[in-house]
Amino acid sequence: MFRKEHKIYAEASSAQAMKNHRDDVLLEAWSRTLARCANEPAIFDTRRNSVCSFAQIEERARFFENQSALSEFDPGEVIAIQIGNHYDWPALLMSCLRRQLVVLPIDTGIAEQEREAALRTCHVAGLINFVEPDQQIRRINSTDVIDWDERRPVLLKLTSGTTAAPRAIRFRSAQLLADCEQICETMGITDADVNFGVIPASHSYGFSNLITSLIARGVAMVLSRDRIPRAVLDDLARTEATVFPGMPLFFQAFGEMEAVPPLPKLRLCISAGAPLKLAIARKFREKFRKPIHSFYGASECGGICYDRAARARAEGFVGAAISGVQLEALEPGTQAGRVRVRSAAAGDDYFPEPDREKLGRGVFIPDDLIELSGEGARLVGRTSDVINVAGKKVNPTEVEAQLLRFVGVRQAVVFGRESILRNQDVVACVVAAPQVRESDLLEFCREQLSGWQVPKRIYFVEQIPANERGKINRRELARQFAA
Repeated sequence: MFRKEHKIYAEASSAQAMKNHRDDVLLEAWSRTLARCANEPAIFDTRRNSVCSFAQIEERARFFENQSALSEFDPGEVIAIQIGNHYDWPALLMSCLRRQLVVLPIDTGIAEQEREAALRTCHVAGLINFVEPDQQIRRINSTDVIDWDERRPVLLKLTSGTTAAPRAIRFRSAQLLADCEQICETMGITDADVNFGVIPASHSYGFSNLITSLIARGVAMVLSRDRIPRAVLDDLARTEATVFPGMPLFFQAFGEMEAVPPLPKLRLCISAGAPLKLAIARKFREKFRKPIHSFYGASECGGICYDRAARARAEGFVGAAISGVQLEALEPGTQAGRVRVRSAAAGDDYFPEPDREKLGRGVFIPDDLIELSGEGARLVGRTSDVINVAGKKVNPTEVEAQLLRFVGVRQAVVFGRESILRNQDVVACVVAAPQVRESDLLEFCREQLSGWQVPKRIYFVEQIPANERGKINRRELARQFAA
């Protein structure tokens, strides 16, 4: 926590700093933010206390740049940052930009084995993972600096894609800034807003909506580490945040609570990370009199679509392309298929192995199956989730939709399980009321689905596990419920 205010002006203190500002568009944007908002509160805690001003972020950035162990790393080396939603995130990013280091955000909830694999894959030289600031910035690798060519990245975003193996996406400052500008312009987010930061800042969604909007647009934020829905809702009301970038699991929990606090200052609710079910959106709107805007994006290119009207018109509807983004169907004439995303925010390529057919030159091709119309885009599944039942393709979202129509079923996830006779069997996990029986659900599915779409087994669970981004790993469920 910062204890005193320091006036820091936006002008750089040295010729080298001025050169860095001219060479990096994010640093230029930060200079403009400092000139405009220097002594305004930048980060609040969940009690609405100001943790630091924009000027104090700059003070911390200068400390990390010049006086901490960070100064011992060479330009081009990769620094992993694993600090959760800590108030030093913007300062560390600024200091790494000035020292021309490459930042790799890592979730705090990642398993140790996964983290080690990510550190090896990305050739990480140093790790920032502190409990007490300034004491745990340490070198973990002394290998040669990577030859990044003329497009040296400033940020690597971790992604597993359609496999379990980690890989990263390369971003330069211009692409990160483009994503921030496209999001803020489309959603109408300005420096008059206060973001409520409970989504992980290390994730692409949190990084763009929280960190870069603070740096480039002067959007203040509340930082929260408490993911218990009741605590999040109470903190959201107490802090008077105006924008809540959330995930379906939060909105579902809020809608089911009793004795909820009023949210008079909250003007914008955004849901991303996983598809938002219509029932969740409608229940939340009935209780709080506020719509939820679906937001669709990808680590590879940032924001893609946004439901501006938030009318909850159809399952999987995510609205039209955001400002500056173009969508093109790869197979025109088909009802749903893969699309080509054109955006200035798209990363350069994957690291360490590029995949130019999927990502590069301002283009990204997601694995999602998307239905395009004049009104916008609707997500109908993923190519990797399609279940192969004796040669017939089953889209799990269609089966899930049928299960959710049954009275008493609250959640459902469908996945494929290996089968000796049919390649894969359709299997489901559901969260349902005690009176719901498997035989009734199977009969209900047979009424509307083809025989090969009907689940072979339905398992009743107390909750369907999701990661901290709100996403469900169907591959992991298939392993847990293997025959």
